[in-house]
Amino acid sequence: MKKKDPTVNPILNPESKKHSETDFNHFEVLLANRNSGIALETLRHDVTPIGMHYLLSHFDIPYVQDEKQWSLEIGGLVNNPMTLDMDYLKSLPQITQQVTLECAGNGRALFKPHWPSMPWTYEAVGTAEWKGTRLIDVLKTADVKTEAIQWVFSGADEGVDSGVQHDFSRALSIEMANNPDIMLAWEINGQSLPPQHGFPLRLVVPGWYGMASVKWLNRIEAIDYEFQGYQQVGTYVYRKDKDDKGTPVSVIRVKSLMVPPGKPDWYTRKRLLEAGETILQGRAWSGFGTPITKVEIGINDDWFEAEVFPANEKYAWSRWQFNWQAEAGYHQLKCRATDANGDTQPLEPPWDNSGFGNNCVQITEVWVEDDLSNV
Repeated sequence: MKKKDPTVNPILNPESKKHSETDFNHFEVLLANRNSGIALETLRHDVTPIGMHYLLSHFDIPYVQDEKQWSLEIGGLVNNPMTLDMDYLKSLPQITQQVTLECAGNGRALFKPHWPSMPWTYEAVGTAEWKGTRLIDVLKTADVKTEAIQWVFSGADEGVDSGVQHDFSRALSIEMANNPDIMLAWEINGQSLPPQHGFPLRLVVPGWYGMASVKWLNRIEAIDYEFQGYQQVGTYVYRKDKDDKGTPVSVIRVKSLMVPPGKPDWYTRKRLLEAGETILQGRAWSGFGTPITKVEIGINDDWFEAEVFPANEKYAWSRWQFNWQAEAGYHQLKCRATDANGDTQPLEPPWDNSGFGNNCVQITEVWVEDDLSNV
């Protein structure tokens, strides 16, 4: 066996990643231990409890002892460069809104073969009530110059990905950043942001996948070129293969999830249920506040339409439910949402080289027994 050269830094000179047909490797398990997802039974909540909201932190969580030590710099191609503290930001007009956020990699583990990264199945989603101020009100004061075409948002978290050292930064077009629903948030569900959610300040971009909502936000810069940061062009791009130039990941695709019915098996999470009437329920959502118009429930090979309830707010998920007369035996349950644009979840994962944007239907395996008291 050829020995590796110990003088070559494997972090700055990594080996090429490859798709895997096998189960998850050691590093994927470590990522899963760092980044938690929603417990599907908590889909019953309109607003996800803070400890159940999904998390994805690319690098170390920055240590911020006191928000009074924090500042937000706004610079680049602006007429009024500024350094703002949290007291000033909180003195601006405030807004509160419920927003469903989903990781762009949600469903990656369902691809065959799968890309080695955070091994999400269905659980990288949550709906929170965010409080802060409108981004547009802050940027308006900076007075962006006419030649600028993008705003770059940078967080305090930094590290290495694919050999590239960088802080986590993302860009939005000047036009996109004018959306009055995009916010600088400092509270979640009535509490100050916890460290893992971006304390003391983060961006929240409703309707887009979570990578756009930069955490630990400390700098905003106006530029006159297309941002080439790693988190903008090196990843979060839909590609059919590694040589495909691709399309940037942006708006959330239509999706739905089901609260697993009955009782779980501890190890497999497959379900055990007693025969009879059972209420199946869950949530459905789509990008940019597009309403959900239909949810269908698959019982084995048959499909039935569920009742859909309006979302509490524009960017929040909708609740659905369906009364099922469960009969003894093995069943596969599915849910499939359609939004007001006519987009419907696919039955099979839409292939992406890095496992982004998988909005295929959820499958839940259920064993129904006539009388569980005898089991």
